[in-house]
Amino acid sequence: MSFDNAYEAITENNDARWAFGTGFADPLSGVDTTVPPGVDGADLAAYCLMLGDDALVLSHRLQQWCTRAPELEDEVALANIGLDLLGQARLLLARAGRADGSGRGEDDLAYHRPEPAFRNARLTELPHADFAELVAVLLVCSTWRLAVFQRLRDSADPVLSAVAEKGVKELTYHRDYAARWAVRLGDGTALSHERMTGALETVWPYVDELFIPHPVESRLSADGVAVDPAEVRAEADDVLNQVFTAATLARPGAAPRAGVSGRAGRDGLHTEHLGYLLAELQSIARTYPEATW
Repeated sequence: MSFDNAYEAITENNDARWAFGTGFADPLSGVDTTVPPGVDGADLAAYCLMLGDDALVLSHRLQQWCTRAPELEDEVALANIGLDLLGQARLLLARAGRADGSGRGEDDLAYHRPEPAFRNARLTELPHADFAELVAVLLVCSTWRLAVFQRLRDSADPVLSAVAEKGVKELTYHRDYAARWAVRLGDGTALSHERMTGALETVWPYVDELFIPHPVESRLSADGVAVDPAEVRAEADDVLNQVFTAATLARPGAAPRAGVSGRAGRDGLHTEHLGYLLAELQSIARTYPEATW
């Protein structure tokens, strides 16, 4: 089957279970995944892993809230947000395996990499002690990611451009959902305001990492492939400040935990929480490496 562009190929999927299990057809089947001229395939793969790992890890954190959300409607909303992110992760991990020439598929990259090989920002791997912390993480991550994906639609890599085109619609909802809950909690009761304030103080030390460019991002942004995250800081801050104002919340003042060279997660240096998360995420695949489900 042929398509006029990568976006049509990516979105043409009639399998109702498209985001579940293993052993599915390559999500990029039928898409021209040739690395654009002048672009380093290893850099492109590394960039896709960064964005893909962010989505995969945060998706896993969100699914942990099934049966724990405040209302049934939120159970469904969080499940859908998690599935959106899992879909983005599938496409980005598959793209990484094509770009670096290794031929690794999405399952190989999701289930058979050790912790230091993951490139997600540390904010995505933090556990959520309560619902307010989930809202804080989702608000910051979706605000940042939406700003990046809006610009990534113009990427010189047609696959990244197509993934971003679809992702913008999803991330707009993710950000709005988190913002509504931040306002509801911040401008609610004294207890909910206290919880939301505490949640922001907990996650804020990890926020700067999202906006510090990695050398891979700098090189690819110069080639018109990637987005320099520093360029979206002002836009993200403006959105977050509007939410904080509506929610009667003060902007957090917690000092950043810069880590190694300010990009710890992107360099494979993580909090103690990621190892436990991956042990759960990868347990079946590592126990039964040839199984499909």
